[in-house]
Amino acid sequence: MAVGVEEEFHTVDLETHRLLPRADSLLQQLPAERFGAELQRSVVETNSRPFLRLLDLAEDLAALRRGVVASAEPLGLGIVAAGTVPVVDLDALKVTPDARYENMLEEYQALAREQLICGAQVHVDVGDRELAVAVAQRLTPRIPVLLALSASSPYWLGTDTGYASYRTLLWSRWPTAGPMGRFATADEYDALIADLVRSGVISDPGMIYFDVRPSAHLPTVELRLCDACPRVEDVVLLAGLFRAMVIEELDAIDAGRPCEPPRPELARSLTWRAARAGLAGELVDPDARTPVPAPVYVRRVVDALRPTLERTGDWELVSELTDAALTGGGSAARQRAAFAGGGFDGVMDLLLAKTRAHTDWAPAVGPVRPRVEVMLRGYDASADEAVVFDGTARGPYGLVLNALERLGPDGLHEREKLRDEVQRGLGMTFHVDGEKERLFPVDVIPRVIAARDWTWLQDGLVQRVRGLEAFLRDAYGEREAVRAGIVPAWALDEAPGSRADGALVPTGTVRCAVAGIDLVRDGAGRWSVLEDNLRVPSGIGYALANRWLSARVLPELMRAQPTAGPARAISVLRAALAGDAALVTVGESDAAFFEHRLLADEMDIPLVTPDQLRVDDTGVHANGHRVDVLYRRIDEDELYGACPDLLASVQRGSVRLANAPGNGIGDDKALYAFVPDLIRYYLGEEPILPNVPTYLCRDPDQRERVLEEIADLVVKPVDGYGGAGVLIGPDATAAEREEARERIRAEPARWIAQDTVRLSTHPTFHDGRLSPRVVDLRAFVTQAPDAAPEVVPIALTRVAPEGSRVVNSSRGGGSKDTWLVL
Repeated sequence: MAVGVEEEFHTVDLETHRLLPRADSLLQQLPAERFGAELQRSVVETNSRPFLRLLDLAEDLAALRRGVVASAEPLGLGIVAAGTVPVVDLDALKVTPDARYENMLEEYQALAREQLICGAQVHVDVGDRELAVAVAQRLTPRIPVLLALSASSPYWLGTDTGYASYRTLLWSRWPTAGPMGRFATADEYDALIADLVRSGVISDPGMIYFDVRPSAHLPTVELRLCDACPRVEDVVLLAGLFRAMVIEELDAIDAGRPCEPPRPELARSLTWRAARAGLAGELVDPDARTPVPAPVYVRRVVDALRPTLERTGDWELVSELTDAALTGGGSAARQRAAFAGGGFDGVMDLLLAKTRAHTDWAPAVGPVRPRVEVMLRGYDASADEAVVFDGTARGPYGLVLNALERLGPDGLHEREKLRDEVQRGLGMTFHVDGEKERLFPVDVIPRVIAARDWTWLQDGLVQRVRGLEAFLRDAYGEREAVRAGIVPAWALDEAPGSRADGALVPTGTVRCAVAGIDLVRDGAGRWSVLEDNLRVPSGIGYALANRWLSARVLPELMRAQPTAGPARAISVLRAALAGDAALVTVGESDAAFFEHRLLADEMDIPLVTPDQLRVDDTGVHANGHRVDVLYRRIDEDELYGACPDLLASVQRGSVRLANAPGNGIGDDKALYAFVPDLIRYYLGEEPILPNVPTYLCRDPDQRERVLEEIADLVVKPVDGYGGAGVLIGPDATAAEREEARERIRAEPARWIAQDTVRLSTHPTFHDGRLSPRVVDLRAFVTQAPDAAPEVVPIALTRVAPEGSRVVNSSRGGGSKDTWLVL
């Protein structure tokens, strides 16, 4: 569940510490998609990307602060993150010259003139507007503790107000501020907003200022109650706690627990007490209706959220940030201590310093944030895994960007020459029908998968292959899933990969010795399964070769990176074959023959073509050697055509095919839509890895939706591979979309559609610059007889050509080495 943040900042004169209406000067230098204006010209707003990981969010927030501070200081401006600043001159400040804001000034007078306040707003994606409305109203009694954690506005118009968050009292004067009421449906909520607009009390839905509200245009829940925080880690803490609260309320809705919000009078009193006390006084326990010292209550809330925070992987970080937030009594207490030592100038010095000091804060990453200035100029990092929008390194990419900075474009060109030399020595080539053989495209810049991601992915990959193996056995056995209504009969009977010989495999045989699971990641860090490859998945050999290339091309980085080596990957693959084995290939005419030869050499098994197989009463022989297993990198028909007696040996159990015949039934794009339900049915577990939402065009209702929304969808043939026949709606012309509609209408059962995922990008070196290219990840899972599935500790990142979302080699795609952090 992704979380994002909007932060508001005051612009002040660095010398006088007074607010200055200079936000427009800053915004001219900053990207409009990440920075914006607010009602008052002395306020700048920043907008983070949504992220799953709080560490990623922290990096983005720190980069946004760096951006606004770097633009402000040459103009003599300072940036302050706090609910209010101590001294303002109301007559000297103006609203932003915008028709909406000028109308608000005319209509609301003093409310608008005195809107010299800044907040931190947290957005959590719940995926559905009905859920957003349902969750928002349930959160009312839970969020005052978040206000207490953020409280940073004790001073207003030159006086100590006695409140930790006086901003809350200023904000509450708006007619639509405060706790959200009860609504049965989103339509009822929208009807209220329409009534408020029609009444003239507000001019548009954006003026709904409830403490928590559903977004006006996205399926998100927004927390709007909190002060801006001088320390970015406090904002990250708010985001982590609020998301956990949202998740708990979603769970409550799923469990059918009723919503029992407090009476409005109590709800407002909870907020008032938090604004008054902050972290230095007492808060009110909404259940017991009793006062509790703020630090005690905060820890009680955090501890109660621990199971949910552990589910999201946030517990350790949130626990650490909570300890830090409670130290010193919060921002309001620190400001009062600064005032005692230096008056309002002391307060402003503190706020400026705290806001600026935390522009480089990112836990577990360290203070060094390398950037590659020249090669990243104009780089679009809006969905990037490695680069923050300001060109600094994200997550584990500090070492990589440091190396790129040292090498520069000329150095990378030299490393590319070395790469090509090594590839030629390896014979690392590839060809597409009608083309000459060429070096397989490999980018020199590696992709890094963080340890936390890889650990989670491994669990999900093993679970998925266990479920698919159970399905393959059932599909060619008793078909219990069909009888139970989990999957329709047509999904088996009409699947292009279904084969009669699949039923000849002896009971208990491992059908999927090697699976290739294609994964995609979006800009928020969400991983999904895109496709399952259970027939003859390719790519392990290229992944191994990419690692050898890295070891030669970037040895200084490889020595510093803790990742499994090729030897371990070969060991896992060889163990899955379990016995005397041979690798069967079409031969040099196969586009991936390089990989076949490499794998056979590394596993020290014979590489044979079908005509080199001999079947007799003693078994199957490859080049004169008796074999138990044939690792086939060839279609069934080609294999049987050259060795017609082989199928009888498979049926007798004298030889095992890896993978078993008929596995293509599991590659079917229509069957993919049922995999989560199959996992639940066979394993009794909730799927770890989600599917991309998929629509079956054979279903009339789903087909109509696809035909209507094709511009936003990806359309695929159920039996397609290599990107053939795929239409990406957002990238297609009107004529191409209409052609796709006609194909769907003519043969609806042949097509599925999927939601378009905004795939993550990764830096790729091209023409002396770094270019963001779409990437996916093919991971491999092996199964040996009588052993649990095991993930091969090497993976293949595939890279799309510039301007494309299709990564397949046959469509001009390439690859890069993938470092799986241990």
